[in-house]
Amino acid sequence: MSLDFPTLAFLAFAAVAAIAALATIAARNPVHAALWLVLTFFSVACTWIIGGAEFLGIALVLVYVGAVMVLFLFVVMMLDVDLAPLREGYVRYLPVGLLVALVMLAEILALIGVRAALQAPLADNAAVATAEVPNTVWLARALFTDFLLPFEVAAVILTVAVIAAVMLTLRRRRGVRHQDPAAQARVRAGERLRMVKMAPAAPAQPQAPAGPGEGA
Repeated sequence: MSLDFPTLAFLAFAAVAAIAALATIAARNPVHAALWLVLTFFSVACTWIIGGAEFLGIALVLVYVGAVMVLFLFVVMMLDVDLAPLREGYVRYLPVGLLVALVMLAEILALIGVRAALQAPLADNAAVATAEVPNTVWLARALFTDFLLPFEVAAVILTVAVIAAVMLTLRRRRGVRHQDPAAQARVRAGERLRMVKMAPAAPAQPQAPAGPGEGA
């Protein structure tokens, strides 16, 4: 294997992704861990783009970096973590943020150089090269024809994982009102409205005006 510029860039992106992943699990600060995870996703997306899977790389950036990381930050905010030290000063997060931003900028420039130097993707993808179909079309055909069963199995596993996560985190607390879907489904039409008969309130007695010399 010749170590040309695209191959070196691929290895560099993979190394950055591995280092950032280790920094994610080693960071004690949740904000730092989130920043390192952003760098991990972005580096993996760069490796996919060099390998010819442009659609997967862009989807990884849009979905994971743009949506999943926001969800992770919401989870960090909802955990029982002492957030007072995290809010004291954002300046201390600046070095890690600048480091992540500079590495991502370097990866973008390297990726632009790789795509400009190559007329075809680095991966030996005969289906794309011979048929000259877009990457999205080739991916859709591969998923829903050759890999339909693994794709459906993965979808079922993810659905079961989501339901299990919701059931594990569902807690009943005393003093907190919550809905009971089973009771709502068993309710009858006659129970939806209840007429209550109340005795009329007695009218207030008018007070006589105070005479001369009375009062304060």
